[in-house]
Amino acid sequence: MFFVLSKTAGFLTLPANLFITLALAGLVLMLTRFRRAGLRLTGLSVLLLAIGGFSPLGLVLENGLENRFPRWNEARGAPDGIVVLGGVISPAISRSRGEVALNDAAERVTAIAKLARAYPKARIVFSSGDGSLLGKEGAEANYLYPLLDSFGVPRERVTLETRSRNTAENAAFSKALVKPKPGERWLLVTSAFHMPRAVGCFRRVGFPVEAYPVDWHTPRRFKLWAVDDFADGLTQLNTAAHEWAGLVVYWLTGRTSALFPAP
Repeated sequence: MFFVLSKTAGFLTLPANLFITLALAGLVLMLTRFRRAGLRLTGLSVLLLAIGGFSPLGLVLENGLENRFPRWNEARGAPDGIVVLGGVISPAISRSRGEVALNDAAERVTAIAKLARAYPKARIVFSSGDGSLLGKEGAEANYLYPLLDSFGVPRERVTLETRSRNTAENAAFSKALVKPKPGERWLLVTSAFHMPRAVGCFRRVGFPVEAYPVDWHTPRRFKLWAVDDFADGLTQLNTAAHEWAGLVVYWLTGRTSALFPAP
């Protein structure tokens, strides 16, 4: 039930969807006796879109997520294992086009090549099942092996976890698969903005991990007038709002160890 609700209710956690929904509602009201209310609602939606797209709001919110966990310090020594989260391969497009299709979070999987070479004795797990609402796209992990071939990484180096549909299940199923021993050091690889929620989920199931953030979207420091592209500003706001909402919901439902996990 949680999975279905998160996929459906998540539509309105994206500000762009909410703003357009308000605009459409306003247009409908304008055709009724509530024309004035419709005009106000439509005007409000245009104002919110402008703020979301041209203001640094999305940049500030996403930067707060990305700065929560610093880059991993290689001086700590070789890890015993590495868990890489999915959310980077499109099974539907890959199947349609006949080759693996990556999205803008590609650094999650390219990190496998770097880490596999740097730490030849470390166990590696790629965790990602079918996250679609109807479960008909197929597990994302099933499309990883051709990428490993192109990276020159032997397929047997990477174990696939193909059941998880969200971050909470990534943590639970990865722990069940690898059965980490006390004292082992495991890296967790995912996008920097997603790292707080991911680490919280792994801690919640008793799987201690060290953050290895990738796929940075914002600089460490920025100028408030740095946003100059409406689409980019709105995209950043969508990403940040979705992730902050996820942190709150996961905390309220007991799926993460803290509201805003820290190092």
